[in-house]
Amino acid sequence: MDSIKVHNSLKPGGPVPFVPITKGEVSWYACGPTVYDQSHLGHARNYVSTDIIRRILTHYFGFKVKFVMNFTDVDDKIIIKARRQRLLDLEKQKNYTEEEVLELGKAAFRAYAKSNLPDLLEGEGELDVNNYIPRRDAAYGSVLAGGTLTGEGKPGDAEAKLKMHISNMTSAVIAINGNQVFNGADEILLPYLDSLYKETIDTSDQSIFTDLTRYMEGEFTDDMDALNVLRPDVVTRVTEYVPQIAKFVEKVVEKGFAYEAEGSVYFDIGAFEKAGNTYARLRPESRNDKALQEEGEGSLSKSLGGKKGAGDFALWKKSKPGEPYWPSKWGNGRPGWHIECSVMASDVLGSRMDLHSGGIDLAFPHHDNELAQSEAYFCEHGHEHTWVNYFLHMGHLSISGSKMSKSLKNFQTIKDALASTYTARSMRIVFLLGRWNDGVEISPDMRTQADTWEATVNNFFTNTKSLLAEAAGTTAVISDNVKALSISDSKPQEGLRADLEQAKKDVETALTNSFDTPQVMRTIGEIIRKANVHINTHKSDTDLEVVEAVARWITKIVGILGLDANASPPYEGLGWASTAAAANVDPATAVKPYKDVFKAVSSDVQALNLPASDTITSLLSQSPDSEFDSLVAAGVRDPEQLGLAYLRVVSKLRDELRRLATTAPPETKKSILSLSDRIRDFDLTNLGVYLDDRPDQPSLIKFVPAAELIAAREEKSAKDAEKARAKEEARRAREKAEEEKWAKARQRPEDMFKNDERYSEWDAEGVPTKMKDGSEVPKSQMKKLKKEWERQKKAFAEYQARFEESAA
Repeated sequence: MDSIKVHNSLKPGGPVPFVPITKGEVSWYACGPTVYDQSHLGHARNYVSTDIIRRILTHYFGFKVKFVMNFTDVDDKIIIKARRQRLLDLEKQKNYTEEEVLELGKAAFRAYAKSNLPDLLEGEGELDVNNYIPRRDAAYGSVLAGGTLTGEGKPGDAEAKLKMHISNMTSAVIAINGNQVFNGADEILLPYLDSLYKETIDTSDQSIFTDLTRYMEGEFTDDMDALNVLRPDVVTRVTEYVPQIAKFVEKVVEKGFAYEAEGSVYFDIGAFEKAGNTYARLRPESRNDKALQEEGEGSLSKSLGGKKGAGDFALWKKSKPGEPYWPSKWGNGRPGWHIECSVMASDVLGSRMDLHSGGIDLAFPHHDNELAQSEAYFCEHGHEHTWVNYFLHMGHLSISGSKMSKSLKNFQTIKDALASTYTARSMRIVFLLGRWNDGVEISPDMRTQADTWEATVNNFFTNTKSLLAEAAGTTAVISDNVKALSISDSKPQEGLRADLEQAKKDVETALTNSFDTPQVMRTIGEIIRKANVHINTHKSDTDLEVVEAVARWITKIVGILGLDANASPPYEGLGWASTAAAANVDPATAVKPYKDVFKAVSSDVQALNLPASDTITSLLSQSPDSEFDSLVAAGVRDPEQLGLAYLRVVSKLRDELRRLATTAPPETKKSILSLSDRIRDFDLTNLGVYLDDRPDQPSLIKFVPAAELIAAREEKSAKDAEKARAKEEARRAREKAEEEKWAKARQRPEDMFKNDERYSEWDAEGVPTKMKDGSEVPKSQMKKLKKEWERQKKAFAEYQARFEESAA
């Protein structure tokens, strides 16, 4: 643990040694979500990557981690969304005529254009739904076609924001033209209604805001659970800390680092720096970025005044009508955004913490302002105070060159992603393949790389368990009994054994190097490749002990990385843990599907008229129940392990059936092969069992997700059907061509040109000699006609030989 290095945003450059305040312990505060909308893949990138580091520190390095995360449930975005939704609901309850609703929609349409797409207002006459499309294309066509506002470089956030506004306007036009203003024009109605009525909302009842935040907090938590993100040890919420925040601000004011102005309180950057402190330590180059400063203050704070310095930021905001409020010595107000984290983190973790983390977009101004106000609060006698030792910033996720963002509406929600294009595991693999502090651009190549890695691991686990079960002849070899990950020292450390030990060292090196998960993933892929080479080149003398050790070590690492939602520390199984095993399903219930197949196959085999076979007789007399009972008594709960006793008999029965089919009478052979195919393609496939038929060897039993096997079966069936359809179409085409051929061949060559109006005379064989106008047929044309005549003569002779002679 002493060799761990991390990328620390407080110290730009390479990784620096990680030395916790208390040996063996880590105090960590992570900035949580602002809960006003559904979480998207950008959030997944942040919180899954954070979870990966937390798991590595806890389960690989053995630290006792105290992980604290907040929910921002007071914020300008929350206020705006909750208030606007309430106003829209109230508006829908009014007794408007159809014309009045349309006028409301058109007024909102013009107001939205004026605020967000001013170029639409240029031109003769007033902007309306009829001239919107041509004006849109004239003003912003280049951006819609993939260009940039400046005409240079690649599209980014500015273009994504513009497209969002255009999309909102286009949807509104469709809604207005369809008399569906209240069903399709929300995005333009919401800001318009807010501009008219925001001060009329009674915010003494804060349920208007808390109803939204509590619901979205629950949605976020569900998303994190679905992504296998560990829950925080401590959760904090701004609404539960407002009195402490006010007291915290009071002390900062008393120390001379903040001032009151017009009912709000601002942090005094000038006074802070004059006292010997450093401001904007994370992003000094951004300290004068007005756009970032305004974003950090929030859209509802633009009208607040009284700042001494342009960069001074709000610790406490005076609440305006239509905003939630709490009492303070400066009057009714609410916390600034940055102050919440300083107060909550310090309350739980004290005046100093090991780690603070969040998305890279929070570095300035949020985290820089957190640092300044916290250090101002805790500093003594003019000496700088270290509030955070290490700042970890997760790289953001981008799509088409712009950051995935709720405000840009260019996001895919986590729920939608998990329901359509990702699993929790595949998404985590994507993030593991990149450095946690680097940006991730979604691309087909990235997805392919992740899918390939996952398939490689899946196949290795499946093959290893199958080989072990086959070699032992019993499931005991892969029972739940914990096995050491180190292999016997009695054999020399060479070949695959040496490769495994080197892989362990490489992973240790990667994880100590600022949690270099891409290198870990490459190492796992490489050791699997070497294990597969060993298996394929040592078919008769595979070192199963070391192959098993490789599989168990990989199981441990992928468990630590959070890739197996059903597994628990210390991750000492083999392969992915099953859902049923994790749920501790009753063994008899778990094994019933396998037992039912065993009974059905045994009955069907007995019903066949088979040649004499001692093997069949012996297998049908066996009962796997005793082996099942032994496993249950040993504490095994994995359905695959429990079912293997029954599957092994089924597989051996099928192998013997296939052997007998080679010498069986035709009708019996047909029945045998039909049953053999059904066992493989339906009985076992539906259970998630694949039989790998091997020449001159027993079939190898492999557990593969049933959905994958069924999908493969259906795909094969579809391909076979398509092949049969194409074959039938080709047959029909041949028949049609044959019919047309003989229909044409039936004509005597003497008659083939007689009805051609281009000619007026023919010779004795029916070949034209004169054109319609009485002129001689040109020599070149005559040559062509004679060739056609000869072909028809030959075809007619073939027709006579085939049909007339056979008829005679």
